[in-house]
Amino acid sequence: MSIQALKHWRCVGLLFLGSVCLTVQALDGVLRDASTGRPIALATLVAGDVLARSDAQGRFDFGAGVHATRVSARAPGYARLERAVQGVEPLALTLTPLRPKAIYLTPYGLGSATLRGDALKLIDDTELNALVIDIKGDRGLVPFRSASLAAAGLPQTAVTVSDMPALMKTLRARDLYLIARIVVFKDEPLAAAHPQWTVRDAHGAQWKDREGLPWIDPFRREAWERNLALAEEAAQLGFDEVQFDYLRFPDATGLQFCEPDTEERRIAAINGFLDAAQRRLLRYNVFVAADVFGYIAWNSNDTHIGQQLEAVARHVDYLSPMLYPSGFTFGIPGHRNPVAAPYDIVYDSLQRAQQRTGLPGVRFRPWLQAFRDYAFDRRAFGEREIRQQIEAAEAAGTDGWMLWNARNRYDDEGLQAAPPSNAAP
Repeated sequence: MSIQALKHWRCVGLLFLGSVCLTVQALDGVLRDASTGRPIALATLVAGDVLARSDAQGRFDFGAGVHATRVSARAPGYARLERAVQGVEPLALTLTPLRPKAIYLTPYGLGSATLRGDALKLIDDTELNALVIDIKGDRGLVPFRSASLAAAGLPQTAVTVSDMPALMKTLRARDLYLIARIVVFKDEPLAAAHPQWTVRDAHGAQWKDREGLPWIDPFRREAWERNLALAEEAAQLGFDEVQFDYLRFPDATGLQFCEPDTEERRIAAINGFLDAAQRRLLRYNVFVAADVFGYIAWNSNDTHIGQQLEAVARHVDYLSPMLYPSGFTFGIPGHRNPVAAPYDIVYDSLQRAQQRTGLPGVRFRPWLQAFRDYAFDRRAFGEREIRQQIEAAEAAGTDGWMLWNARNRYDDEGLQAAPPSNAAP
């Protein structure tokens, strides 16, 4: 080997096999912002099944003996990256800044050529660049033929998308950021298959919520597999992010669970599920997010549902509080009528969440209201109300925002026109 070649060979040790000496190389490098060149700290990098974090200077080091042909990287506020490992020189990786601005589609909205087509046209015409898609909806419906459900012996009575890989290819060709929403513990099909796993009322009978739907007891760790397997399936399909909703205990009193119903145990169950999801999804380089009640930004306890702000935030890439003004039925300090102050509700809640957690705004991506008020005066949420919520989220420095309308009906009210095609990302 020449002297010049030796300069580029980062030997960290020698491995002797009989009379042969093999050099063991390190897998390391630097991660930077593609726009500014600044180092990116605390990013998640994976080589094979080995995890590394970048330091304050953007440097990462998997150490010796890691044999991988590809390295993946992700960090809040950026598009994820995967790159082949070639040669022995330190890796110089860059991540592209990204702020997802999304609308939501149910399984039926995704499967409807009309509703999906309207959503994609709106994305083409406006600032939107992302989709939240139900991979398991509020009634347990999975839109595509699922291998994980088949393996679990769960029936699929309705399939709204005949070829999910083909649809994903079409959506990814549009350069969309794709979020897989999975409703976790509100699960009618799983409750029907395993009634022994369900939440019970004070008399020991199966409890049902206001919609007449049963819930799975979050303490039942054997029931977690249904959602973890589906999350892995979503990652394999090519989603950028897996977002867990209804990741909580029911907001009702007098219920029975398989473990004592204490705040400490509730918080441990929710965080335990998120830790299991992070481990399960590690190799796929997908972001993990959790939808949470808006009030957890204001309540210091777990709101009796297992969602305690500082605790949940430590276990996800993104925290997605549902900041619908209509959902703040008791108001917040200074605002007794939340629907009259959509900007303040969103901004003040995000500011409080950031102050409490010490996290930057980029770790939050809120849900915003794009539907008629149901709790106060029944006002429509149109251009003014939607735009004020968006401006509040952006003023708080969030990683974008998401508009919710359960009917899959959206228009351009409150949305800016699409940026020019040659605009910087």
